[in-house]
Amino acid sequence: MDITFKKKKNALEGEVVAKSRDMEHGAEEFKPEIEECSLKQRFITISPECVRCNLCAEECPVDAVQDAESTRPAKILENCVKCEICAQTCPVKAVHVLEGTSAVGEDVTYNLQDVQVPHRTLRMENISVDSEKCSSCGTCEKFCPTNAITVPEGETAIIDLDACVGCGACANVCPENAVDLQRKLGPVIKQEELFVDDDICVACGVCEENCPVDAIKLEDEEVVISKDKCISCEVCSRKCPVGALNFERLSDES
Repeated sequence: MDITFKKKKNALEGEVVAKSRDMEHGAEEFKPEIEECSLKQRFITISPECVRCNLCAEECPVDAVQDAESTRPAKILENCVKCEICAQTCPVKAVHVLEGTSAVGEDVTYNLQDVQVPHRTLRMENISVDSEKCSSCGTCEKFCPTNAITVPEGETAIIDLDACVGCGACANVCPENAVDLQRKLGPVIKQEELFVDDDICVACGVCEENCPVDAIKLEDEEVVISKDKCISCEVCSRKCPVGALNFERLSDES
């Protein structure tokens, strides 16, 4: 997806004026001066194609994904740190990472693009249905993304082991907990690595205070990074007041 649209700069100025009226309750109108600028931001969203497997919620390191239910898909919450682990984990690519860019020049331009995210390995190792628990409701069949499940009327659900990918949607939505699944989920694919510029670091501790997974410690006025814990969310680099923390893109061979 690549979407671009524009609006006239004077339309933006009009919006600013209207907002100022609301804030100042009828204060004297002013003419805003909007300088040229640009802003880039990433968003993560979950599409209706969500199969309710809840892998994204289970794997989120900061509990920023609301569990899916049979009546609604999973949802990204406000405390999301944009680590993209949910997008790497979703077996049906229903989690989308979007990069939005807005720029003010002669006109105001907005652009929205899909960010390509690698996917972790997911394999079904064993799956079975307890015939004593299965109520033949068909909910598992409804949400299976590979059509690996059939539920004959009044009979136990049948799973095609060759078609099953081990996503766990069936186990998650089954109201009787009749599905037993063992699966293998591969490691998160590291795309960036965090480095500290010791020459400009002032050992203020802001990075340690803001890291959502305790991957950074300040020891003897030196920043120590636990690479095993780091989720590449970039919170530390955005918060660092002197720009001493930076992420470098790993090569494809890494």
